[in-house]
Amino acid sequence: MEMILADEFLRDKKRLFDVDIDIDVGDKNDFELSIGRGQFTESVGYGDVIYIPDTEYGGIIGEIDTDTTLDVIKYYGRTWRGMLDKKIIRPPSGQNYRIISGELNTVLRTLIGENFSTIFSVSDENTGASVTSYQFERYTTLLSGIKKMLQSKGYRLQIKYVQQEKAAGYVQLAAVPIVDHSQTIELSQDDQLNFSFSDVRNGVNHLICLGKGELKDRTVIDLYVGKNGEIGKTQYYKGAAEVVEVYDNNNAEEDELEERGIEKLKEVANRTTFEMDVASLNIAVEIGDIVGGRDYLTGLYAKKPITGKVWRISDGKETLDYSIEGDDEDENSIQ
Repeated sequence: MEMILADEFLRDKKRLFDVDIDIDVGDKNDFELSIGRGQFTESVGYGDVIYIPDTEYGGIIGEIDTDTTLDVIKYYGRTWRGMLDKKIIRPPSGQNYRIISGELNTVLRTLIGENFSTIFSVSDENTGASVTSYQFERYTTLLSGIKKMLQSKGYRLQIKYVQQEKAAGYVQLAAVPIVDHSQTIELSQDDQLNFSFSDVRNGVNHLICLGKGELKDRTVIDLYVGKNGEIGKTQYYKGAAEVVEVYDNNNAEEDELEERGIEKLKEVANRTTFEMDVASLNIAVEIGDIVGGRDYLTGLYAKKPITGKVWRISDGKETLDYSIEGDDEDENSIQ
């Protein structure tokens, strides 16, 4: 793939050759560019942009490190996702939550327009999918808020840099459907795959959430796991099948207590963890898409979304690593 250097106005300056690059999207959302001192060019500076056309790999240079004892100059910056991750969705004045409705790309355009005046452009395509009175978590990052909103409708965020021959480029964002590859991409021992499964079937299914107040005046919310794993306020598991824990948050009002309680119950409920270490695998999936894995001996099976990709060039060799979602919020490497 071809790496391009552009100025702060996204006007192309030059192609970058014989450089080492490490771009992390979905996890750390940053990049590191290394240029040999003998190849140093004054045209690379703060605010400049690096990108690969029609991909998400790129970002803005914000740090330069040099050491005369080393043979390289290093440039660091945030990726496009990293920039979204440094913006916050705030509740409007006098309101508890930011609430929004509309077609997905239209909503996306509103959120991006409130935070960026340049660089980003949102697709004009009508997805045919909408949210109604969607409530964002309080003071969530723009990236996290967009991700969860789109996931609620089975969509993911697509990002790509659009290069223009006689004009400045731009970064295009779009809501696109999540693709479930688990029926066509099933990772197993056949792929030289080493992995581990943990299938927890005795997790908590009733969480008693305690919030503000004292004694009989204390806020109490009971949350339950339903038959299909959904979380609500109606009890499904009873008797010996009921597994109960208490979640104590004595500073939380009712709305926050329920929100945090749901997060806690997801952590301690039935779950399948799925960790991978792939020796050699060639799959073309995007962040948010889903892949599946199976252990033929035990019959255990799980499918998880891709949460990150790391694209590298080192000594002229190009590699691409994937990460999948873990129930404990840790990401597991696929190489």
